[in-house]
Amino acid sequence: MQTGELLGSGRSADVFAIDDHWVLRRYRDGGDATTEAAVMAYLAERGYPVPRVRDPAGAGPGPAPRTDLVMQRLHGPSMLQALLQGTITAAEAGSALADLLHRLHSVHARSSADPGHRILHLDLHPDNVMLTPGGPMVIDWRNTEEGPPALDWGMSSLILAQVAVDTTALAPLARAVLASLLTHLGPTVVPGNTDARCLTEARKRRAADPSMSESETHLLDDAMGLILELTPGRP
Repeated sequence: MQTGELLGSGRSADVFAIDDHWVLRRYRDGGDATTEAAVMAYLAERGYPVPRVRDPAGAGPGPAPRTDLVMQRLHGPSMLQALLQGTITAAEAGSALADLLHRLHSVHARSSADPGHRILHLDLHPDNVMLTPGGPMVIDWRNTEEGPPALDWGMSSLILAQVAVDTTALAPLARAVLASLLTHLGPTVVPGNTDARCLTEARKRRAADPSMSESETHLLDDAMGLILELTPGRP
């Protein structure tokens, strides 16, 4: 497919402009966007704030690789950009992330027969939320799967906590967002309960993530400790 201006690059994908209404997201590592597109379409039909998607083949001549995802072009800063610009507070960001997680987990799973399973994002953090004139929109559904909501909460918390325990300038901001997120999520993470087991599973997944650097992996134990420290109601 013909691509236009490069709008942004992440760890595994590049985003190109098609026109003012659509963008093309293309995986550099050969990842398959089929499931991601199907989940986004399913959620959009049920009112969850995700970009609209369309068949990549409809955006240009010739067959489209499965690495391509054509979706609605969003206008506005990411939540991370807004935090750095001071147009949203850490408390507001944490509350908004919790709300997006609660809303996502109110949608029934597409295929799982387990009544406790929901659609999970598994990478929901401030850089994957776009603050558009119509409200926040959640992007980057590559890691999506179905499972217990607590696993999603654990992944979001752990991603923030890893930044919070690092030595970068973002650490204090990440800690404040994490504290707000944990306050608004509701269930406490108490050793031995389901949420705690899901947090342990989140740590295992983060440790096995090939896109993480060795220094990021080494922060996981301290990140787990910070989550437990900041969780409201923990004895």
